[in-house]
Amino acid sequence: MDLPVLVGVDGSEESLRAVDRAAEEAALRGAPLRLVYASLWERYEGSLIAQEVGKPAEEVMGQDIMDAAERRARQHHPDLRLTTSVLADEPSFGLVNESSTARLVVVGCRGRNAVTELLLGSVSLSVAARAHCPVIVLRGGPERRTTPGRVVLGVAGKDTGPAAVRFAAEEAALRGVPLEAVRAWRRPAHSTTGHPLLAGGPAQAQEQEAAEALEEALRDVPEGLEQHRRTAEGHARDVLVDASRDAGLLVVGARRRTGRFGLQLGRVAHGVLHHAACPVAVVPETD
Repeated sequence: MDLPVLVGVDGSEESLRAVDRAAEEAALRGAPLRLVYASLWERYEGSLIAQEVGKPAEEVMGQDIMDAAERRARQHHPDLRLTTSVLADEPSFGLVNESSTARLVVVGCRGRNAVTELLLGSVSLSVAARAHCPVIVLRGGPERRTTPGRVVLGVAGKDTGPAAVRFAAEEAALRGVPLEAVRAWRRPAHSTTGHPLLAGGPAQAQEQEAAEALEEALRDVPEGLEQHRRTAEGHARDVLVDASRDAGLLVVGARRRTGRFGLQLGRVAHGVLHHAACPVAVVPETD
């Protein structure tokens, strides 16, 4: 089955940026693009105008938004295979449900109804935490790069499994950019540098373990892809946020636990979604 790249649109500037990125991802993969607008609110808000035009209320504004998004997608990729859908559904639920038949979902950082105090819109966070396929959340403001930045893979324990590694390698290969795998390590709280025989011992062991974790994570990455490995002392979230400042994409894994409810995101993935300076791809890893 030729699964599509799925993008959620709501008429906001953020969602139009998401359309641009989704169209690019679909074109790189030779995949179809699917535009989805999901809303329950317009069903009630637009009842009067719905009567005048003889359409269901949720389609009045939704179809206008769809038309604009489709024009946007075809500006730079006129040959895309493209489908659209207006759903009478809650946005995050609709997108998560649609993700079960998609290869990738792209969403903006926040929509037109976002509360300005939020670091990340609730719909974007919910989709990233529950989708059945990888999700790219646009971060860092309008992208002004003339050349694509490197792909950074956060190797953070059991949450970073083979699916995240494969996705990061595929994205780097499609864009012709290097893949940089980053692993953070922490100095043991009880370590000391006060005695010359003890200086650096525990910390050196932690750094070595981090380097070995990188080697293990990248063992199946194709040799033809330019790869870099880097360890850095510090909290994993802070290390990855710092790495995102000059990256084109930051990739993190998220362990999906069968039968568990709530946001299925680790602390590192949750943190970088709120603070990264570049788009973040959250890749589900199942137990």
